[in-house]
Amino acid sequence: MVFSSMIFLWAFLPIVFILDKIAGKSRKLQNILLLAASLLFYAWGEPRYMWLLLVSILANYALGLFMDGVSGLGRRKFILIAGILVNLGILGYYKYFNFFINTLNKIFGRELLSMKDIALPLGVSFFTFQAMTYLIDLYKKKYPAQKNVLNMALYFSFFPKITQGPIEKYRDFEKQLTQRQQSLTLMGEGIRRFVYGLAKKVIIADTLGACVDRIYGLDLGNINGVLAWVAIIFYSLQLYYDFSGYSDMAVGLGKMFGFHLTENFNYPYIASTITDFWRRWHISLTSWFREYLYFPLGGNRKGKVRTYINISIIFIATGLWHGASWDFICWGIFHGFFMVLERLGLGKILEKTKVVKHVYTILVLCVGWTFFRVGDVGLTLQYLKRMFLPWMYTASGYAVQELVTNRAFFVAACGILGCGLLQKAAVKIMPRTEKFKNSTVELVFCMLLLVYSVMLMVSSTYSAFIYMNF
Repeated sequence: MVFSSMIFLWAFLPIVFILDKIAGKSRKLQNILLLAASLLFYAWGEPRYMWLLLVSILANYALGLFMDGVSGLGRRKFILIAGILVNLGILGYYKYFNFFINTLNKIFGRELLSMKDIALPLGVSFFTFQAMTYLIDLYKKKYPAQKNVLNMALYFSFFPKITQGPIEKYRDFEKQLTQRQQSLTLMGEGIRRFVYGLAKKVIIADTLGACVDRIYGLDLGNINGVLAWVAIIFYSLQLYYDFSGYSDMAVGLGKMFGFHLTENFNYPYIASTITDFWRRWHISLTSWFREYLYFPLGGNRKGKVRTYINISIIFIATGLWHGASWDFICWGIFHGFFMVLERLGLGKILEKTKVVKHVYTILVLCVGWTFFRVGDVGLTLQYLKRMFLPWMYTASGYAVQELVTNRAFFVAACGILGCGLLQKAAVKIMPRTEKFKNSTVELVFCMLLLVYSVMLMVSSTYSAFIYMNF
């Protein structure tokens, strides 16, 4: 079950929402209801690995109680290490086992070990990182262990965030389990945010995604420079609107039930540098790596060389988190390389002109997203040749108009404006834009977006969220 499905929109969500309101101010009853709904939501999409989620919840719950029950630093550290190994073991086996075996076999030129038929459990990258957050901060005594197993289970499995985040830190979620406030205003904000997110996904991301799939589905010989650039620009927009659309829906759903979830995006495509981009893109993941890996490695406190090494480690880990393949590792290394370059002085050079630094940032992102989308390092390099040496690849069996509709071009143009340009302009005319918020005009606008989104959902084929694969 996904947010942009009819079963979720017209059955699951209304039923859970109504029952939550019937439960009234009984947080215990509401939490039990939300937990049951969350487990149903997860089981609907991943019945095969429902047991894994439950085992993970119980294991981390027990580890937390054990850690809270001992006083010696050595014992607490032992439990912490055991907990991290358990969670990394789950993630490593289900996500990286075959990648490791395949790499090993290629290195030795023969099949040393056989790969296994392992499907990636839904949301495993997200709930294992949340589990480690809980244990690490518990070890640091930032809060006591959660004694209520149902509340612990809800933290793990809360349906707005279980499949694609945001990666919530327990310290930010803890009080909301028992002390959250619900109001008509917050509910209205949540519904509005959900509708905007749904429109991002269905109207923009899915429309552009269909064109992207058509172009990347062609034989390489039919890809010229123009098609390669159209494909990666459309994919960049698709990825942003797909993931930020999901995040908007997650935040909106949270507000509808009284929860405040972490904001995951802040208009990343108006970033002036790659460093700035990573302050704006997938904020909860960036924050996780910064707090739980970069700082423990020493951050920038142990000299410049060590800082550059730490940055490189962080981005290799970021690439691996996204997927078990060399494409994602290359993507991570690529971003880490430019992060280091900017610290070495490129950032100061770029500060001299706004236009150049924005062009630089978009070009770097487009190259990186090519690794992200194509899925093969060698093939990615072929696409990059067509992008940056277009005069060598002019022939194509297809015209752009055959693969990209006028509607898609219009949607892409709207998508580019919506990446932050319109929002920046709105700041300059703030009094007028403030009148739009919570007005009758915005209500009508949201209703039209919802109706049009549903029409597209009915008439189009199912399209999963991209980050569900991570």
